[in-house]
Amino acid sequence: MTPPGTRPTPVILVLGAEYRQAMVDVMTQRYSSDYEIVAPTSMEEAIEVLTELKSGRRPVALAACEFFAGGEKATHLLAKFQKFMPSARRLVYVPVERFRGSVEVMRESLAEGRLDLYLMLPQGARDEEFHTAISETLSDWAQSVSYSEIDGTRIIADGPSPDLTRIRDFLDRMGLPNTVHTSDSPAGVAALAAAGPEASMPLLQAPNDDYLLSNPSNADLGAVLYGRPTDIGEDAICDLVIVGAGPAGLGAAVYAASEGLDTLIIDQGPIGGQAGTSSMIRNYLGFPRGISGMRLAQRARSQAVRFGARFLAGQEVTALRIGEGPDGCHVVELGGDSVRGRTVLIATGVDYRRLGVDALEELLGRGVNYGAAASTSREVKHKQVYVVGGGNSAGQAAVHLARFASHVTILVRREGLAATMSSYLIREIEGNPRISVRPRTVVTDGGGEGHLEWLTLSDVGTGAEERVDAAGLYLLLGAQPTCHWLPPEVARDDLGFVLSGADTPWQSWQGGRPPAPYATTVPGVFVAGDIRCGSMKRVASASGEGAGVVPLVHAFLSPEAV
Repeated sequence: MTPPGTRPTPVILVLGAEYRQAMVDVMTQRYSSDYEIVAPTSMEEAIEVLTELKSGRRPVALAACEFFAGGEKATHLLAKFQKFMPSARRLVYVPVERFRGSVEVMRESLAEGRLDLYLMLPQGARDEEFHTAISETLSDWAQSVSYSEIDGTRIIADGPSPDLTRIRDFLDRMGLPNTVHTSDSPAGVAALAAAGPEASMPLLQAPNDDYLLSNPSNADLGAVLYGRPTDIGEDAICDLVIVGAGPAGLGAAVYAASEGLDTLIIDQGPIGGQAGTSSMIRNYLGFPRGISGMRLAQRARSQAVRFGARFLAGQEVTALRIGEGPDGCHVVELGGDSVRGRTVLIATGVDYRRLGVDALEELLGRGVNYGAAASTSREVKHKQVYVVGGGNSAGQAAVHLARFASHVTILVRREGLAATMSSYLIREIEGNPRISVRPRTVVTDGGGEGHLEWLTLSDVGTGAEERVDAAGLYLLLGAQPTCHWLPPEVARDDLGFVLSGADTPWQSWQGGRPPAPYATTVPGVFVAGDIRCGSMKRVASASGEGAGVVPLVHAFLSPEAV
């Protein structure tokens, strides 16, 4: 029995025959202090064990199956057990002598997302490459199911709300462990007493009581981590001010700071931008097992900080004043505060378009979410959810939610996903029995008593309507550039995307030559990532564009450019 108030020990399940004991020995040596290693010897025993674990709410973190265990394909065995352990990560292990012949057999399963990783048995007592893969996979599982034993930031709240969703999303994406406590819990009673009668929920309390925040804004949350604009200094002039901390902004920050430029990155939300909400990016170079957008952003942020870059999180840029600072530097306004930079990079990316259904807008944070909102996946276990959108972000959200929800339906206006989604994601979706795609369909209405309970779906061709039960709606509705803060001197296309290089109006060209790639119509102001007109709208291309801006900044700041 698990003692009251404690979480049950998660399980690592080992399936196999000839090499089963070898795998058990390896996993026991490294992971038995934090996980229970369970190794049934037959299909019947495995089903019995998994049934018992499920009824006792014992989570399976990792299921490791021997290649062709028991004469049956490992992927087939894992698929049979999936209903008992939907959130578990799936591993096929193989001895070295069989690895070469098994790669081709496993290729399709890997491509369709039916496996999370495929590894050779360790080749020695300390095969750290093997254990790195296992540790990263277990870490990814723990993050996705919020299974952390760390006593992180405590949030005092009674029931779902837009503010609770916003705060949890901010903390999750910044990599800060957090737990929610009700107002009548011991933690809630103590925090409310310390905060006083004027406090309002959600209430945040640090584990070491460094701060106690009453319904904090994103700016308040960001200030706890990185300070406020006034901390930069009144006389400070940065070499490069980057507005937007998505892949483009982070790519620029890492390269600019590593080359000695005084670099400041500002974002109105948590670090990572829209890409930071992606549950798993599998086509980013150098991460064969995939990486979540949150983890990628955290690593890039740490990299930039290591080189000396500074961040302001949760701070919304409200205006850009061209060449109005000392020595003609640009002024970036943040409400009543401002910072100055010799050069500025526009990397604010895009926002999701609004659905425009008033009844659903009123349920934001109570079953309706713009973006993936990974923190809410814990709330849709065994329920029906819907994802609106046909891009990669929508596909990644659907795959992630399928680990928790009983079923995920992707709604798209088009005939299908082929025109807007990467092939690897389409294959993964097609191979997942918990996900279906409903083409030529839009959401026209919805409601519920305090939380989303139903949706009205409409066929875009016939107009026929259907009412369906729904516990969650995730809206990933394409790209709307975040350009409201830009002055008219920065040229944009009819949709608001920033023009650069040869795409700029010819009237702004100098000597008959267009600006450099990523340079805008304003000298010293550059653009990269999804907000740039003509960009590829992919994480890898955005980070590459950000890095590509740095040589242009150097050229602009060099004495020869003056």
